[in-house]
Order: sequence, then structure tokens, then C-alpha cells
Amino acid sequence: MFENNYRNRISDIMKKIELVYREILFNSIEKKRRTLTQKELAEKLNISLSTVNHAMKPLRKMGSVRIKKRSFEVVNVKKILYYWASVRNIDRDIIYFTRIEKSASQIEKSMPQGVEFACYSAYKFKFNDVPADYNEVYIYSNNSEEIKKRFPEKKGPPNLFVLKKDFDKVTIAQIFVDLWNLKEWYAKEFMKSMEERLHGILA
Repeated sequence: MFENNYRNRISDIMKKIELVYREILFNSIEKKRRTLTQKELAEKLNISLSTVNHAMKPLRKMGSVRIKKRSFEVVNVKKILYYWASVRNIDRDIIYFTRIEKSASQIEKSMPQGVEFACYSAYKFKFNDVPADYNEVYIYSNNSEEIKKRFPEKKGPPNLFVLKKDFDKVTIAQIFVDLWNLKEWYAKEFMKSMEERLHGILA
């Protein structure tokens, strides 16, 4: 009982830390905004200032942020992105999976409104590009019950994965770190294409 509670607490803390990295990278990549404050992040993400401070420690240590008197500046987006990818555990966020006897494209077309595509599908719709054929569809959703009704559990290698959604929209950095965590050979092709697209930003 104690061990399970401890693991859940650690998992919750890690998830909040990931949200900090996600928000920093969203501002740096999509919004082209490199100067932020820890208080701003805490209020935006509705988490404690101490959690934000904890998340910042490894970033300060690796020199990817520069701490100022009342703010901090992102000086190396690449380091933050790859660090987040290294601590990301996508399996922890999977809340449902099943087998659907359809192609990835057909599964995508069958999704209900309100889901956010992740990984391969997210890259495909974000950049209108498919670096390699893929078989699995990953989505973010808060309503796994609706997904279960539409796609009941079925034996066989799963090709639909539902991830717990705790944000509004999938970001470029989120796509990157999720793809980094996938083991299929074609994930490498997607990663290669993403790195090429982000070359200017990550240089």
C-alpha cells in the first residue's frame, strides 16, 4: 500500500515536471518567446512554485537556461528537448489500448471529435507529411470510456493507444518526445524528419 502510494506520488511529480518542460518548449518553439518566469509557469500550469523550481534544476545545471534576477532565459532549446525526451515515459500515460482490424489511416478517420492525435498521426497532420508507413495510432483523450465503446478490447497486437490528456493542444515538442519514446523502426524515420524541420531552432 505504502509502496503504491509512493510510486503514484513520484509519477504525479514527474508528470508535473514534464508539463513545465512542455510549456517552456512551447513558448520557445511555437511562440518564439525565450524569457519566462517561474511564477508565470506555476500559475499557468496550476502547480506549486517549488515543483517548477525542482524542474528547473537540471536545466540550470546543463546550462540550457540562464537565470536572471526576476526571470530566466532559454539559451539552448535542443538540450531541454532532448532532456525531456530522455525522462519521458510514454507507457506511463497509456490508459487504454486495443486491436483494430483497420489501417492506421482508417483508424484515424474513425476517431470521435475531441481527441488529440499523438506521435505518428500528430506528425502527419501537423506537417502534412509521412516519412514512413506506420501501423499504430496514438491519441490523447480524457474520455477513454467513449473510446472503449467505439473500439472494444480485442486480442492481438494492439494498434490503438489512448494516452491520458492533461493539456489543451499537442505541441511540436510533445510530438518530438513521444516519437523519441517509441521503439518501432519507423519512429526513427519520423524523428529524423522532425530533427530536419527543427534544425534552425535546435542549432
